[in-house]
Amino acid sequence: MRQWLIAAAAAAIIAVPSAVLAQDPIVIKFSHVVSPDAPKGKASVVFKTLAEKYTNGKVKVELYPNSSLYKDKEELEALQLGSVQILAPSISKFGPLGVKEFDIFDLPYLMSDDARARQMFASPMMADLNKKLEAKGVEPLAYWDNGAHVYTCNKPLINPEDFRGLKMRIQGSKVLDAVARELGAIPQIMGFGELYQALQTGVVDGEDNVPSNVLTQKFYEVQKNLTVSYHGRLTYALITNKKWWDGLPADVRAGLEKAVKESTEFFNETAAKDNADALAKIRASGKIQVHDQTPAEKQAWIAKLMPVHKEMQSRFGKEFIEKIYAASGFTPSY
Repeated sequence: MRQWLIAAAAAAIIAVPSAVLAQDPIVIKFSHVVSPDAPKGKASVVFKTLAEKYTNGKVKVELYPNSSLYKDKEELEALQLGSVQILAPSISKFGPLGVKEFDIFDLPYLMSDDARARQMFASPMMADLNKKLEAKGVEPLAYWDNGAHVYTCNKPLINPEDFRGLKMRIQGSKVLDAVARELGAIPQIMGFGELYQALQTGVVDGEDNVPSNVLTQKFYEVQKNLTVSYHGRLTYALITNKKWWDGLPADVRAGLEKAVKESTEFFNETAAKDNADALAKIRASGKIQVHDQTPAEKQAWIAKLMPVHKEMQSRFGKEFIEKIYAASGFTPSY
């Protein structure tokens, strides 16, 4: 299926319509902040291809990668206003919507492997969290799992104390802020589209991300060190404006739902391979020093960051956090 979808997506980019529709198609603007070559960029092209196919041309999807339409801070408001129809932001960005519960997925080491992540996002708990988004006019269509984070920095990050005093870019999550502060770093909230220049000019010293983003955004060219830490998770939510979605003709919505399902399958098949390939390419580039943690180093990081879990009990409630632990299969070590 994966090879067929790649071929179909490529064909869609160069295809020229052979007939004029009797009426104008419904235009769907799909905005995201990453490269077209990243897993999210590839999956958005697959969604476009399938959405137009399964709606028999009643829909036209316009793709806007690399923050070309809206930046991080603008896109959620634009979705609520109906200026854009589909986004795929990191769930770490839902705080400004007033849905703080999604910050919990940024707890360090909560979902450090694919199995735990898939288990969590398939759990019944997500239905309750989805309702909180719907109350803000946002309809969650799917979750795209983009794997575990690594750190890049202009100095080696071997031990937890190596972070002390460093300006580290974070997304706008209270948990990520607490993680940076626990490490002794200075958290800097910054949009993804601004990050390359900030790293290049030293406005920030480092960041954490998945390897595919480090490669496609060329962060490895302006950073000296990368630590394979796999301490956190990058999960995207494919979301739309609820009022707009509910107002679609039934046949169009059915076609889009099928496109969502299949593009989600494509994303989950693609992301793990792309991240592994990206890390190998980064190593081979010779432009950055890659450090693989020893088991002892990893345990030192875990021990340092477990207090964040306890700290966040006052934000989320101990009972809620324990439900998340059960749903994800995580056992805290504090």
